[in-house]
Amino acid sequence: MLLGVLMLSAAAGYAQESRQDISFSGTGIFSPVIHGANSVKQSATGALGLLLSYRYMVTPRSALELNYSFEQNQQKYIVSSVYDYRIHSRMQEATGAYVFSLNFKRFSPFAQVGVGTLFFTPVLDEGTTLLFTKSSKGLTGLFGAGLAYELSPSFDIRAEYRGYLTKTPGFGETNPQFDLQTNRYEIISAPAIGVAYHF
Repeated sequence: MLLGVLMLSAAAGYAQESRQDISFSGTGIFSPVIHGANSVKQSATGALGLLLSYRYMVTPRSALELNYSFEQNQQKYIVSSVYDYRIHSRMQEATGAYVFSLNFKRFSPFAQVGVGTLFFTPVLDEGTTLLFTKSSKGLTGLFGAGLAYELSPSFDIRAEYRGYLTKTPGFGETNPQFDLQTNRYEIISAPAIGVAYHF
């Protein structure tokens, strides 16, 4: 009986000291219309995707987070008001962020800011009308805020708004007729909702 009590006490203490969590979320991406240099107009369709995050609590209010996300959408380009191109694109995120959170009983609002890379990879199928495109990547700023609701000591529901500040992808095209470079930055909105497991 004594051994059982000690084991339960150790388990409770370990749960209280839980400083890590991993979350799985569904996310959506929404991009603005960009009027760029070289008479290039760029836009993108909305899409759904997946977000995987790992968070380590440095203090009760501060945490470090690593993120990976995956979505597919269609990038649209109009060049010189004449040429209309479509690129089926796979977008992947690799970012790290600082997270600041507060606790109000079962509710934990949080804000985050970070940096990383967005990768845009063309998918050569019927959704792509311009061949010979190349993968595009660039430095990306991440910012956002959200709210977590504790279901149990091990699980919570997490809803958040995430934004990426990044340069629009050009897919390596420099031929004047096919030049997709806008030389502009955009903010891609990516709301997400999911479940986190604490351990």
